[in-house]
Amino acid sequence: MDRLDSMSTFVRVAELGSFSEVARQMGVARSVVTRQIAALEARLGSKLIARSTRSQALTAAGAAYLEKCREILNLVEAADSVVEEEHQAPRGPLRVSVPLSFGLRHLAPLIADFTVAWPEVNVELDFTDRRVKLIEEGFDLAVRIAAHLDPLDVARRIGSSRLTVLASPDYLARHGEPGHPTELAGHQCLVYIPSQQAGWNFLIDGKRQQVPVRGRLRANNGDAILDATIRGLGISCQPTFIAGPAIRAGLVREILTAYPTPELGIHAVLPGSRYVPHRVRVLVDYLAERIGARPYWEAGQ
Repeated sequence: MDRLDSMSTFVRVAELGSFSEVARQMGVARSVVTRQIAALEARLGSKLIARSTRSQALTAAGAAYLEKCREILNLVEAADSVVEEEHQAPRGPLRVSVPLSFGLRHLAPLIADFTVAWPEVNVELDFTDRRVKLIEEGFDLAVRIAAHLDPLDVARRIGSSRLTVLASPDYLARHGEPGHPTELAGHQCLVYIPSQQAGWNFLIDGKRQQVPVRGRLRANNGDAILDATIRGLGISCQPTFIAGPAIRAGLVREILTAYPTPELGIHAVLPGSRYVPHRVRVLVDYLAERIGARPYWEAGQ
């Protein structure tokens, strides 16, 4: 007898609590189900179901085996679904967490195009820079931008950006331009919280170093920081996907370019290593193709 069939029969008996009912649903004699379970127990060398003339109950071994059987059968079903879905158009709901500035500037138009291409997919976008808990909060996907992710994150890199240090021509004319990252201590710095509270990272003399910064204005939104930079309120360290248009327009200027700042990965983060629905995989592939094809690396892009 096929091992998966044996597991399936055992799960049905355990869940229904009746050999006769399982036999009726399968369209076979009760003795067939009894022999299947007996053969499974013989192969395993352990009693799975304690039976009497009036009742039956799982043994301790049976309860543990039931849990594993369910996991295995669910994985088999998911594997079959992956193959079947490849021949179907994606459909169903998608709940996606996206960072506020990057989401509004770049992801919203792309996902709008995605819904046109795949009209049977319904997308709910949640714009936040907060690190959401995907499983607990019911998200199918999160787009996160960071130099490093949590080692436990299940993610695919779909693009790149970088950080750049900026100041307005007016600020530089009034306060001078720092020639070395350590000179930032004498300037007003506009800090993105919480990730920049400890300082800004630079490559100095071949080593990555964190330089403390201070200033009167901090915010948890990059567009607010950029606006303050344009107004001449201080120096900021911004991702190129936010700063690019302002640099091209001459509203701000890149400084300290001899001291590279970290590259930022744009990642699609999944809710653990569980089965990924077809519609989620199609969206991730779509974003990787559209974003990865023109990385937000240089501010002029």
